[in-house]
Amino acid sequence: MDIGQYFQRLGYEGPREPGLETLRALHLRHLESVPFENLDIHSQRPIVLDEAAFFDKVVRHRRGGFCYELNGLFAALLRALGFQVTYLSGRVSTDGVQDTGPEFDHLLLEVTLDDGPWLVDVGFGDGFAEPLPLSTGQWTSGGQLFRLEQHGNDWALSRQKPDGAWMLLYVFSRVPRRLEAFAGMCRYHQTSPDSFFLKNRLCTRKTATGRVTLSGNRLIVTEVGQRTERMLGAEEFEQALLEHFGMPRMRRPE
Repeated sequence: MDIGQYFQRLGYEGPREPGLETLRALHLRHLESVPFENLDIHSQRPIVLDEAAFFDKVVRHRRGGFCYELNGLFAALLRALGFQVTYLSGRVSTDGVQDTGPEFDHLLLEVTLDDGPWLVDVGFGDGFAEPLPLSTGQWTSGGQLFRLEQHGNDWALSRQKPDGAWMLLYVFSRVPRRLEAFAGMCRYHQTSPDSFFLKNRLCTRKTATGRVTLSGNRLIVTEVGQRTERMLGAEEFEQALLEHFGMPRMRRPE
């Protein structure tokens, strides 16, 4: 792990000591620097669960990735800095209420600090901006309100919608997992016709004032609560990748 190169990728110049200040700063910089994206799936490039491959893609080639890649790589960085990190398995909500996907549907992290455990997730797309205390309650993060509830061995993360209703994001347990345990679902999300990631190209990144997203051929920009949207042609799509995400033209492998 070349920490210096990783920090350059994030544009990070903050503290390095393993504590809450560092964890918060790195979490936010990661979300604003590294997009959540599934473009390799649509370019037919296999994604494997390997930390060296994650580093090569995200850091050296300035790409993004989905949860297994982003949280897998972020876990490696945190461990290199001296943090205690555990992989957790999440089941993403399919209806925003109660139905969820299977085990290992989502990879998220638990980081243990002196004051207790924290929920960390830089691989969910539009999620919380800073780590959340891993305890029952409600917290504001990035201008949004999140809620954690415990039901037996399961924990549920929800986000409040503008109308005040709660939308379930995912359910998880605190059972420690190994990275290779997510391999089956990683393949599923790349190959199954039922996979959400095969249905649409997606590239999204948090910004200081909102979010920028490429969804299919639509460019969606939200700034200070104001949303604009427009359709893009093929060349405009490639230009938007470069302009908004710093990513090169995507080509299928020969």
